[in-house]
Amino acid sequence: MTAHRRLVLASSVAGAAIVALDGTVLTVVQPTLQRELGASLAQVQWTSTAYLVAVASLLVSAGRIGDRYGHQRVFALGMLGFGVASAGVGLAPGVGWVIGLRVVQGVFGALLQPATLGMLRAAFPPDRLGMPIAVRTSVIGIAAAAGPLVGGALVGAVGWRAVFFLNVVPSLVFGVLALTVPGPRQRQPNGVRFDLPGALLLALCLASLIQALVDLPGSAAGLAVSVLAALAFVRHERRTAHPLLPSDVVGSAAIRGALGMLLAASAAFSGTLFVVTYVLQDTMGLGPFQSALRGLPLAAAMVLAAPATAVVLRRAGARRTAGVAMAVVALAVLVLSRSTGTVAVCAGFALLGAGFGTVMVAATQVVVRGATVESAGVAGGLKQTAVNVGPTLGVSAGSALLAASGSTTALSVLASVALTGALAGLVLPGRTVASLTHHGVTGDRAGVPARR
Repeated sequence: MTAHRRLVLASSVAGAAIVALDGTVLTVVQPTLQRELGASLAQVQWTSTAYLVAVASLLVSAGRIGDRYGHQRVFALGMLGFGVASAGVGLAPGVGWVIGLRVVQGVFGALLQPATLGMLRAAFPPDRLGMPIAVRTSVIGIAAAAGPLVGGALVGAVGWRAVFFLNVVPSLVFGVLALTVPGPRQRQPNGVRFDLPGALLLALCLASLIQALVDLPGSAAGLAVSVLAALAFVRHERRTAHPLLPSDVVGSAAIRGALGMLLAASAAFSGTLFVVTYVLQDTMGLGPFQSALRGLPLAAAMVLAAPATAVVLRRAGARRTAGVAMAVVALAVLVLSRSTGTVAVCAGFALLGAGFGTVMVAATQVVVRGATVESAGVAGGLKQTAVNVGPTLGVSAGSALLAASGSTTALSVLASVALTGALAGLVLPGRTVASLTHHGVTGDRAGVPARR
């Protein structure tokens, strides 16, 4: 691996890990933050919601900006801005400042996330993307698992503000490196303009959707705005000469299937974690720390599954690998829905981590590999949008079903969501030319399925 590819991989992993760590430590911080800043519960909830609305609504547009002006440049801006905003949150005098700076964090987080995948697509040949994506997924799993433990230790020893300073140094270091180390020359799309009206319509659609899902059941107005904005966006995209979503991305059945699978998998995964947390603490009487210990097999299985998936993909292809993994996710949810003992709960979590980690690697590779280098940012933005909207959808559905019908019904529905994702994976490619011949195929044609 060349020095440039090692730096790209390290930067991609660092960017993804910082975002994952930030998201998981916040849940530990919120109760202490609420007490020390004298905030209401609604204000504390908005420290999460404001970030989520900002990041989810801008991911695709940020990816398109990276396609035009260079992913390394956009990554640098995103990392530097994210680090400065994190320091600002740590110094915030009141909850209003925290909410405002979380919006700023979301904007810069939206810039850096698609760029982490766009840089990989530009640096690695299509047939060599499996392992870099697997490494990235493993580190995300480690960061997500470490977040609550690190956050809890810092809050207890130093205070809630210390949690937000965690991101500052690595963000600034990798941001400066991305600015100073020369990257590959970006090929500019001839005569293609940035679709600002399309970007605004898509942002309105996604922001309204996220707000509506978070605000259930009082969400009718938000859902209506989201639907109207979506219809206007589709109409605009069909008429404009320079659409935000290029045809090589939205016209690919494999990419659409992979995005549907990522949406379903992340919804089932996050919804299940939400419901099972209540079961462990309210039904089984476990404390937060005991519950967290039972969830460790999930993180371990996810970390181990990611590199194994890169090997399996070369032998079995994305369709079989991801389809079986989604079935494993569904099985895991059903196991957890009927578990009453520690061994069964740990087994269910291990299955969930293994299945979800495998889907993340397989479907992400299809999305990133299936797009051309010139559209890699948009593809990465769509992928990140799916894994941001999915958890919100899953938690909203799980919360509503848990309150209305109990945990067993809620988890059964979430298992059905996972099986729906398996159906979406039927359009994923099978084994590629490279995997059948065991010779690396370079260039964009490496992703073409072999003839049978």
